[in-house]
Amino acid sequence: MPDLDSGHIFLTTMAPIKPGAPKDNPQTSYEQRVRIALAKFPTANQSPATVEDRYNSPFARNLRNHLARMFVLNDTIYNGRITQNPLLAQLTGNKQSVPQPVDRLNAPYLIFCADVDAVTEVGDPLPTELSPPQARAVRDAYARTLWETMEEELRDVYSNCYGFDDVNSAEDFASYLNRCHVETTMPFHDYYLELETAKFHNLPLTPLLVGVLAPLAFGLLTLALWLFGFGTVPMLGWPTLPTWILSIGLGIVLAVLAIKFAISNGEKPLAPAKYDDLPSVLKGLYIQQKFSQFFIENQGLPPDQLHAAFGTFVAEHEPDNLHAMTQKPGVISSDDPTNVTLKDASPT
Repeated sequence: MPDLDSGHIFLTTMAPIKPGAPKDNPQTSYEQRVRIALAKFPTANQSPATVEDRYNSPFARNLRNHLARMFVLNDTIYNGRITQNPLLAQLTGNKQSVPQPVDRLNAPYLIFCADVDAVTEVGDPLPTELSPPQARAVRDAYARTLWETMEEELRDVYSNCYGFDDVNSAEDFASYLNRCHVETTMPFHDYYLELETAKFHNLPLTPLLVGVLAPLAFGLLTLALWLFGFGTVPMLGWPTLPTWILSIGLGIVLAVLAIKFAISNGEKPLAPAKYDDLPSVLKGLYIQQKFSQFFIENQGLPPDQLHAAFGTFVAEHEPDNLHAMTQKPGVISSDDPTNVTLKDASPT
């Protein structure tokens, strides 16, 4: 299932934008209204240029988004004419002066892409595999969370798209996003630690050799039978069958099965690493920063004092608690106390 990889759902949705402009504001098209709404979205405070901004990204209001992006796709990009050797084109009747068909979209689309933990509840373990109904449940849970945490922004954007007029609840929005869903065929994930790399789905050597060598072996068998005078093979219900037909047919079947086996093995999602969920990532960022400061402040202490200081550090920052004393989503640093989820906070 290409949407799922390394315990994450890589969501892609395409919502067609209405043509023209609303009657109450004919000077601004629906497409432009989408662009204006997107321009109002504050970005996450994750760069020096935005770290002092008063507002954070609305996607940072929950613990599901590793990455989220929205943009308008006007049309497909024209990559140029499909080239062909001029001599071959002349022989095949392909006139180079005649324009080739060009792919076009039937409307501009609002594209929404997100990388989220493939769970229905924050804190659940990341799955290795998901059935289609389970994947739908994960997408629906994520859509409901978006609606509950940023309904106003979503309405501002999606109200300019087809089919959104009847969306009035979190369940409606989940259903709407599911109708707009398209399969993600090439997800990108970069959280693996060097010592935590997941086991890749290597092709077993024996089936691989069978898939590669079997067609060749049948071809050699055909040649050998022909050299020794066995031009035909008796078949049940048939008078005779040429040996080369039997060998080639079996070789093609084995080759097709080998290719299908390789493709299905390649489509298997990678298993999640141990700390790939967003709460673990945020806690890791927090501990990394706090422990760096601890290291600087406690250099040169005698062993007993260092041991006591480390005990105080563990008690204060609770490394095993993913829901308290951790960095909030959408921020670059835990130095600012407002960027930290404190101990009295409950999981979202």
